[in-house]
Amino acid sequence: MTDLPYGMHWMLATPFFKNEEIDFESLNNIIKQAKSSRCAGVVGLGVMGESSKLSDKERHKIAEKIIEEAGKLPVTLGTTGESTKVVIERSQFAENIGASAVMISAPSMLKPNLKALFNHFYSIAKAINISIVMQDYPQTSGVHMPTNFICKVAKEIPQVRYLKLEDPPTPTKISAIKEQIGNRIGIFGGLGGVFLLDELRRGSMGAMTGFAYPEILVLICDLIKNEKIDDAEKMFYKYLPLIQYEQQDGIGLAIRKAGLQHRRFIKSAVTRSPGPAIAKEHKEELLKIIKKVGLQ
Repeated sequence: MTDLPYGMHWMLATPFFKNEEIDFESLNNIIKQAKSSRCAGVVGLGVMGESSKLSDKERHKIAEKIIEEAGKLPVTLGTTGESTKVVIERSQFAENIGASAVMISAPSMLKPNLKALFNHFYSIAKAINISIVMQDYPQTSGVHMPTNFICKVAKEIPQVRYLKLEDPPTPTKISAIKEQIGNRIGIFGGLGGVFLLDELRRGSMGAMTGFAYPEILVLICDLIKNEKIDDAEKMFYKYLPLIQYEQQDGIGLAIRKAGLQHRRFIKSAVTRSPGPAIAKEHKEELLKIIKKVGLQ
């Protein structure tokens, strides 16, 4: 079972042409940037990848392309679905093509049931041999995972080796989990890196997020690892205006894609319908912030 390394695991966008068909050349560009930025890994088919708007056939093609282009770079593939059977099938496919891990969020539940959710993860773990990243993102799943539940899963389902924590206040929850089970589960932050500095201070092992300038978060992780706290703080607060601007409810994905297009990694910033779009004013604000923080 391959361990996921400490550091920045870049959440990959799914680039689309203006007609909303997948732009695989642009996807290759993003993965090349992950490598040149020294990312610790990449994550495909997550919320950033608009996975819920992809057909299974498209998911398979994207997953295979990511594995092919990533080479030795660890790949985590999102396999979240609305039934345990679907998630098992997606996770087995991910394992068979060479993924290092799968990332799984809670399925939507009319009445969230933690016992059923535990059985969901337990059944998936029995069906595959690679690591599971449990995603705690109630804003999209509608399911709140209490600290006690996360610790129970970590202790009783050893294959759930990592947590992608996106339930703020994330630093507080990191401390609560570590107080109960120590380092039994590796914790990655998300949410665009907004809380990255404090998450790392509390013992996270990096980030899984789609910030359009991953090299910045790579450096912050490295500085904290090497105990250069002052330098990490200076870098984080320098770029925080851009990190915050990207992490906007409703339009965050569209802003990130606009950033990727600005960097010429993708040809179009289109999101699949019905999806977020940004106004001309947002683009102007984004470019102004990019210039302000010295990334122009």
